[in-house]
Amino acid sequence: MRIVSLNAWGGRLHEPLIPYLVNAGADVLCLQEMVRTPDADADWLVYRDHGVELPQRANLFEELKAALPAYDAFFLPVARGDLFDGDRQFDSEFGLATFVRRTCPVIGQAAGFVHGEFSAYGYGLHPRSRNAHCIRLFDYERGYPITIAHMHGLRDLEGKGDTPARRHQANALVDLIRQVKKAGDRLVVCGDFNLLPGSETFDILGTLGLVDLVTSRGHGDTRTSHYKKQPRFADYMLVTSNIEVINFDPVAEPEVSDHRALLLDLR
Repeated sequence: MRIVSLNAWGGRLHEPLIPYLVNAGADVLCLQEMVRTPDADADWLVYRDHGVELPQRANLFEELKAALPAYDAFFLPVARGDLFDGDRQFDSEFGLATFVRRTCPVIGQAAGFVHGEFSAYGYGLHPRSRNAHCIRLFDYERGYPITIAHMHGLRDLEGKGDTPARRHQANALVDLIRQVKKAGDRLVVCGDFNLLPGSETFDILGTLGLVDLVTSRGHGDTRTSHYKKQPRFADYMLVTSNIEVINFDPVAEPEVSDHRALLLDLR
């Protein structure tokens, strides 16, 4: 089975992004910073926040859904806020998406907020709400279930250090996973955690038997050349000991975001 986790960066690198995700050969795509704007009639809109303007692919989720017809697609918005086309304003949803190849049926799932609540009338104040999605699949070829969860961890303007809110987030993620995971399941947890290595979040996730593949295998970078700041850790992929890791790669090329895709082959 192949799992790819990626912060899609609102589709800013749309031209290489869609072909990469289509051709990655993933059985499961765990995507953060996804956009859906039902009423938009332009391909690109702009996010505006205190003088910052960022291009956003207006209907990234729907485009990817059309490009991956062999997958079941799940969109889980964390908020609805404003995007702009010049002076025109559109209500746009922002959040997580999970794509699952239909040869791996979803036999259980749960989604919920690990920080805050759904914001229907604006993106909200920082640190903004965050959610997570957990699915349980059955691998027909191998004859066993596997549980996979991903989240987009909260962004704190003070940095990526430990905070009470991040402790609550980690415990909420564990509670969500326990709603879905059964005893003996293989478990993968991934996403853009917005955390530094050594965070107490990893100790909390360790109560589920999870070990991070990024740091434990000596990888020192999960960002691309489009990200200019330090430190260069944000994305993580954790597994339990009953998973055999065939290959794990924080993908350096192609660059499809300011985050690297994390690619895991397992059995």
